Amino acid sequence: MTKPFLLGVAGGSGSGKTTVAERLAGLIGGTELALVRLDAYYRDRNHLPFEERAAINYDHPDAFDWPLLLDHVQALLDGLEVEAPVYDFATYLRLPDRVRLAPARVIVVEGILVLYEPELRERFDLRVFVDTDADVRFIRRLERDIAERERTPASVIEQYLTTVRPSHEQFIEPSKRHADVIVPHGGMNAPALDVLLARVRELL
Repeated sequence: MTKPFLLGVAGGSGSGKTTVAERLAGLIGGTELALVRLDAYYRDRNHLPFEERAAINYDHPDAFDWPLLLDHVQALLDGLEVEAPVYDFATYLRLPDRVRLAPARVIVVEGILVLYEPELRERFDLRVFVDTDADVRFIRRLERDIAERERTPASVIEQYLTTVRPSHEQFIEPSKRHADVIVPHGGMNAPALDVLLARVRELL
């Protein structure tokens, strides 16, 4: 098996990076692409009470289990299957369940800080940053967290102001300078996706 093509897709919370990664997966084909989600690799803090887990800054680099993620990415590059963790956003817990990820010709690692972490960033063959206006990102996050993560509007706003926005400005936005490709206007930018897909296929 030749070395897989490793693609990093970063962007702020609610930017549309997940949409870009999932559309690439759909266009390239499920057996040809393995999708690794940074959100699954939050550190295991099951020993902490709920109130302490809820107060953690989940947009900070320290929130993630980078050694486990790096081990899994390297295993996929080596042609090995991995069992990715499963994270529950409503309770801030890593669950005992696992998701099997099979090696593939294209491996996409998607998440807010995948271009921030140096050791991971250096492994990518192509680095993508999905760039979306802050107001659009906030509205998407508000709608998502209320509908999918059992949050109240007040808690989403408080979290955004105290941790999400400061972390975006300190860590995520500056990582854009490491991108090879910047996709404006989020995951529904069809022309940008076409260019990105052509580039991936060209490099395979």
